[in-house]
Amino acid sequence: MAVSSIGADEADAYLAFAAELADDVRPIALSYFRTPLQVAAKQDESPVTIADRLIEARLRERISARFPSHGIYGEEMGVKAGNEFTWIIDPIDGTKSFITGFPLFGTLVGLTYDQRPFCGLIDIPATGERWMARPGLSTFSGQRSRASKCRRVAEARFYTTTPDTFVNADRECLDRLSGATRLRRFGGDCYIYGLLASGHCDLVLETGLQPYDYMALVPIVEEAGGRITDWRGASLSSTSGGHVLASATPALHDEALRLINW
Repeated sequence: MAVSSIGADEADAYLAFAAELADDVRPIALSYFRTPLQVAAKQDESPVTIADRLIEARLRERISARFPSHGIYGEEMGVKAGNEFTWIIDPIDGTKSFITGFPLFGTLVGLTYDQRPFCGLIDIPATGERWMARPGLSTFSGQRSRASKCRRVAEARFYTTTPDTFVNADRECLDRLSGATRLRRFGGDCYIYGLLASGHCDLVLETGLQPYDYMALVPIVEEAGGRITDWRGASLSSTSGGHVLASATPALHDEALRLINW
């Protein structure tokens, strides 16, 4: 079975379950947000808190109970092998935002079939906002979301989470692309991809991402009319590298790719 053969009703059922998951763990995130927290450093020196671990444990528990044959790939607890379906989860995307009281952290839930994403959810606990997508539909808070019609880099509104992750050649690409846009802003983690899907920004460039950072975002951007690939223009999968470019339109994406690959 290919992703294209998964019917809308089946995809809707998976997406409804993803929404149940987000509803279930949102109170956990909020119960720890803007409270005194012990912050540990992982091997890659990124921060982690009890909230990250409790949320992922709850998500894995619910998924395993509902779909015991499905695989799970989470940021904090690794990979549970399964069949062709794999849930890819990030309990708190934007832990640095979370621990500093910035409200635009999110919970990401994606579902892949044979490593190709077809359902995705971004939940923003602190604001109550949510983007969801399955084949043929991307929504924001229950209404269809649509990317902008921007076709030229010179007219684009650009975002990246932080320039600090871009070094050497990657930093040159960032400066070349963002310097050619109409305006650039920093911060937001998964939230900026939701903004792109809803037409409020036009370009996002990131480096150093992991599959749990981007797999849930792919359907949300693409089903809103945008494009999201690696920096060479290849489709994203769970084996892609950490370079991600998202654009509001195919024409904008093509121009952006030319700028970062000249």
